[in-house]
Amino acid sequence: MMAPVPDHSAASDDQIEIVGAGPAGLVCAIVLAKANRRVTVREWHKDVGHRFHDDFQGLENWTDAQDVLDELAAVGIAADLDHRGITEGVVFDSRATAHRVHDSKPLFYLLRRGNAVGTLDRALLDQAQAAGVEVRFNDRVTATAGNMILAGGPRRADIIAVGYVFDTAMPDGAWLAFGPELAPKGYAYLLVNEGRGTVASCIFTGFRDQAKHLAATVSYFERHAGLQMQNARGFGGFGNVRLPRTAMQGGKPVIGEHAGFQDALAGFGLRYAMRTGQLAAESLVRGTDYSRAWRQSLQPGLSAGVVNRFMFNRTGARGLDYLIGKLGANDTRSVLATAYRLSFTKRLVLPLARFRYREPLKDRSCDHVVCDCVWCQHGLHDPSGV
Repeated sequence: MMAPVPDHSAASDDQIEIVGAGPAGLVCAIVLAKANRRVTVREWHKDVGHRFHDDFQGLENWTDAQDVLDELAAVGIAADLDHRGITEGVVFDSRATAHRVHDSKPLFYLLRRGNAVGTLDRALLDQAQAAGVEVRFNDRVTATAGNMILAGGPRRADIIAVGYVFDTAMPDGAWLAFGPELAPKGYAYLLVNEGRGTVASCIFTGFRDQAKHLAATVSYFERHAGLQMQNARGFGGFGNVRLPRTAMQGGKPVIGEHAGFQDALAGFGLRYAMRTGQLAAESLVRGTDYSRAWRQSLQPGLSAGVVNRFMFNRTGARGLDYLIGKLGANDTRSVLATAYRLSFTKRLVLPLARFRYREPLKDRSCDHVVCDCVWCQHGLHDPSGV
């Protein structure tokens, strides 16, 4: 049962509207509500998690020394959702040789997305409402006004994921594979936990051929990971990647994928989304500079991700195999953490990487006219442009 909205006696400065009920917007709302601000979240869809299908996703746990669940707990976000810390998995090289990756701490947390009980989206909604946040669904925002934070989700498709969620009798596990036939400039993954699974191709180009890449991905994991699917249901998703200048629009903070906060290499954006929600909330509560805060907290890792993407696009099979072997031969979390540090060498490469990294994210294979790619099927965004 939703907790009653607190009887605030604060001035209108405490009344804040958030556009969008994704993880960024809901974390922002929870932090604000716990600071005794009156918060309304306005979502133009009928429920949370409208872009997702109860599919498994990963909440990465390697870009910061602090465990991501501890980071969330420190700002009042409880991990009261179905989740599992994944400490090992398998990465296949170009010859389909399996390399075990592992660490003593979780590499990522496996969780579900959508509107079902136990998903990240439903858990954050419940916490927001319990904190006194008013959440309005089917509420389309047509203009910005007053104290407003923009969290409307991706505004274009730089990455698409297409796959299946399914039931299975196969053992739990996490598998990752690369190859242009599986996922051009991207990767394919298989995640299984307690009789449920998600298999997908995460594609950075070649959107029109998504069905072909997905079929190749399923066949690959059947051969090399023993994939078994029952009651398979198709799904699609998309992501928006860019390095924002200020993450402000019309004087309003922009958070999550609305601003383009996303890892340019692998498309992991959940941690960035929730942290920007926290930073935007704290900027209103404390009167601090939001742009300065996200730059200090996130820009080094985001920039390193751009360099990583630049290098990945230019690495052949031998180079990729070398990197996969390095992941398997060491504590994987520490290797990944090093990859997302903006070293002196990466700072030197960054100007060229920033200049070139937009190129592979422009999918010239798809003009989104007479097309059935994921973006055209599901990517209709808020026409208000907010």
